[in-house]
Order: sequence, then structure tokens, then C-alpha cells
Amino acid sequence: MSKILTNRHDFPLLFEVTNGNPNGDPDAGNMPRLDPNTNKGIVSDVCLKRKVRNYVSEFAPARNGNGHNILVRQGAVIGRDIAAGVEKGNDEFKAMNLQKDEAAVKWLCREFFDVRTFGGVLGVGHEVMKGSAFGQVRGPVQFTFGQSFHPITPLEITITRCAVTKEEDAAKERTMGNKHIVPYALYAAKGYVSPAFAERTGFTQADLDLLFEALLQMFEHDRSAARGEMVVRGLYDFEHIGTQGETNGEQNKREARLGCAHAHKLFEGIKVNLKDGKEFPESFADYEVTCEWTAENLPRGVRLHKRHE
Repeated sequence: MSKILTNRHDFPLLFEVTNGNPNGDPDAGNMPRLDPNTNKGIVSDVCLKRKVRNYVSEFAPARNGNGHNILVRQGAVIGRDIAAGVEKGNDEFKAMNLQKDEAAVKWLCREFFDVRTFGGVLGVGHEVMKGSAFGQVRGPVQFTFGQSFHPITPLEITITRCAVTKEEDAAKERTMGNKHIVPYALYAAKGYVSPAFAERTGFTQADLDLLFEALLQMFEHDRSAARGEMVVRGLYDFEHIGTQGETNGEQNKREARLGCAHAHKLFEGIKVNLKDGKEFPESFADYEVTCEWTAENLPRGVRLHKRHE
């Protein structure tokens, strides 16, 4: 069985969209989300988590200790799953003399990958969980919103359809519709993994490996007319391993758990700029992505894994 994660991880994720809509805004007619101050595109953290959930639901490996079920899924009744957790957790962990709410959370974290990874609000669906201190689980993995490096220009494309949906429209030759696309944009989101919260939910090294696999593959199995050309271009995993080595094992574990450098300083070493002569991007080839970190200049106690390579 894989061990509980003990090292802190911080990672920037670079991904692009070409002639697609990475994250439509239902309050704006499903137009691509954007920051009105800068016109830079936005992709919500919830959108990225949805892609991870979908990948794990379809492609998670055979169970090895922790389960890979997904709590927040299409058509799910969350309260029903939480009620099942109360019942099954109480039966399974009775020998540990846990309260029903604590036993339920322990069971739910073990069985559901997204609860174990992202946390969740579990104080619904059962009287035992309402008002409980265990009704809100804080997961070890958190994402920021993704934001494009440059302003985007969403386009509204008119489309026609040779069929109709309503009987009263049968005499029409065709009906009209529209779709919104971003011609091209490169986005960056940031992720953080806390071993302190991993201990609480049972998040393991194997879970982290599956998370990175899902992030790298999430667009490959999510193709649609709106997301036909979305590609992950970079996943830079900064792992904190401590500075003491074997000379001071306990202190080294503490440093690896706490972190050996500020995340924002590490992220600043990944430079993304337009090539000379370009005013706006039309493809990934118009960008220069430079990682300034080497084995020699990385802060002590930090190891860089380029997961996309």
C-alpha cells in the first residue's frame, strides 16, 4: 500500500486552447470567461477539477488500498453517498471507538478520490453530519484559477442546422445557432499540495502520481466541438525534499513537509514571453517558455520534476 504523502509540492500548469471554449460562463451566454479589466481569459479551478475527476473515473488503475470512486459526478445524489458513508463507516471503524461523523469522513476519504484529494462539504444528507466539525473536509490539493498570458478576443460563430426540434418549425429550411470560441490562448494555473492535509484525508504518493497523470491526459480524453484542440504544454512539479539529508532525519522530514522555498519564487523561474516581433499569439510557436532553474541554482531542499517531458 502506498505511503501517505510527506513532501510538499507546488506546480504551475500551462495549457492552451485553439479555436475552442475552455470554460464557458453560463451568466454570459456561455462565452469564454474573461477578466473585464485586462481581457485576459479565465478558467475556473472547478473546471480543472472536473477534468481530473472525469479522467480518474474512466482510467484510474485497479484499486490498491484507497478507492477511486468519484463523489461529485454526473447524476450523483451526494446526500445518498454521504448517508452510506455514515452507515458503512460506523460498521467498519467500530473497533476504533470513533464518533459516527469521524468514522463517516474516514470512510468517504478512503473510498472517494475527489474527497481525499480536493476535500468537500459533507455536512449534508444526514443528521449525523449536519453541524459536525467533520462536515467540511479540506483537501491537500488546491488549484488557482487559470489565466491567459495575453488578452483574448472571443468570437461568436453563427451556425446553421438542417433539422428542427419543434413541430411548429417543420416548415423552416434550417434553424440558426451560435457558438463562442477563443482563436488561441495560452493559460497558466497553479497547484499546491499540502502534506499536512494529506495526513488528514489519507492522500498518498500513489494518489499524487494519479493526479499528475490526470492533469497531463485530461484534455486527451475530453475532446468536443468546443475543446477539440486543448493541450497541456507544461507541468513543472517543485518537490520539497529538505536540506538535511540523512544527517538529521527528523528535521529533514519537517522541512520537506513545511517547504524549503516560497512557491511564488519558484514559479517566477518559469518565464513565458512572446517571441520578438510578435504582438499577439496565434499558436504555441509564438511563445518562448524558459525554465531558468537548473540543478545548480534551485533553492536547497527543492527538486524540480518536468512532468510534461
